[in-house]
Amino acid sequence: MDMSLVTEKNTPEGSPTPDHTLDITRDLCPMTFVRTRLMLDRMAEGETLLVLLKGAEPIANVPRAAAALGHGIFLGAKDSEGVARVFIRKGRAFG
Repeated sequence: MDMSLVTEKNTPEGSPTPDHTLDITRDLCPMTFVRTRLMLDRMAEGETLLVLLKGAEPIANVPRAAAALGHGIFLGAKDSEGVARVFIRKGRAFG
């Protein structure tokens, strides 16, 4: 499956519906958050970004850094290939 294009149809049940998707599974820290931050900067408040990432460091750092900037975080499940889904709502908590 092309992980760079995730639609509502193939978003796991119970997960937020993303407005945008960013695949950073091939990037290393600190570029993982740099690319995430650049994408968030282009989004409107309240929009949701689905970030696809891989590896312990990005999985720990990207959500933590986004939360520190005041964005809402929803951690989705990892797939069988180790790709984690992190949903970030710009400027607002999920709920």
